[in-house]
Amino acid sequence: MQLFRTPQIFRWMFPRKIWGFSSKDTVYLTFDDGPTPTLTPWILSTLEHYHAQATFFCVGNNAKNYPELMESIRAQGHSIGNHTMRHEKGTNTSKKGYLQSIEEAAPFTSTTLFRPPYGRLPLSFISPIRKKYHIVMWSWLSYDFDQRRSVEIILKRAEKIKPGDILVLHDNEKVEIRIKELLPALIELLQSKGYRFDVILD
Repeated sequence: MQLFRTPQIFRWMFPRKIWGFSSKDTVYLTFDDGPTPTLTPWILSTLEHYHAQATFFCVGNNAKNYPELMESIRAQGHSIGNHTMRHEKGTNTSKKGYLQSIEEAAPFTSTTLFRPPYGRLPLSFISPIRKKYHIVMWSWLSYDFDQRRSVEIILKRAEKIKPGDILVLHDNEKVEIRIKELLPALIELLQSKGYRFDVILD
């Protein structure tokens, strides 16, 4: 079963992770996996058009290979998070290897924000990561990567987004066609409700 909204019990079970914020009128767009040369410039242009800010959780290898895109993200006032060096899944990686991957990505992301790829993070990994990073999860997942979910269905589910929610979208080639339809419509929907978009502070 796929849930757009993260169940409240997860927040109770894992309070040391950030799932959302208290806010009256702000939501937090986040993009995972970039930067991507074929898509990141379009995302940045779209955000600029709508005067929206976002947080980009970047894979270290991508950040290393496309420093000009990292600079563009920062120059437009968005914030950046660490998403490991090679997009490792925590449940398939040793603790030593996973922590090393985060540190490998650190010089290219320069942030205290971290999001685990796939949202998978064994309990024993949390304490050592939190010594240096805020672990940022999400309260609403777009499923932009899932071809079984039409953009229309995603937007219908987006009607239930609340102030303070952290929203997950993606910045990779797999979502390129769908995100170009989804992102403007999502921003317009939420702005019509009086919401604004801000960064997650590093």
